[in-house]
Amino acid sequence: MAFSKKTEFGSKDRKVAEFAKALSHPARVAILRILAKKGTCVCGEIVEVLPLAQSTVSQHLKDLRQAGIITGEVSGLNSCYCIDWDALKDVWETFSGIFGEMKKNHEKNCC
Repeated sequence: MAFSKKTEFGSKDRKVAEFAKALSHPARVAILRILAKKGTCVCGEIVEVLPLAQSTVSQHLKDLRQAGIITGEVSGLNSCYCIDWDALKDVWETFSGIFGEMKKNHEKNCC
């Protein structure tokens, strides 16, 4: 059985990796753009805009939900999704901090 070494890293690094993984597919980025533009969105509306099957869009929505970037609510046959702006702000601040630290270190240690 394979053993994951993710637990060997700090919680902040694991969280960044989860967010990065959730944002690593262009369809998920497009979904976030659609949700930001509309405010909230029914899954069927997202499917109409993207060149993907409904089941594929649903999987991408699930991945974004699991990462905590969007929230969703099922109402009968419809699912309504929206961006969790607090989570997205956390993603932005975390990535900005990492990139700022990298840039500062790069300026000091450039070879």
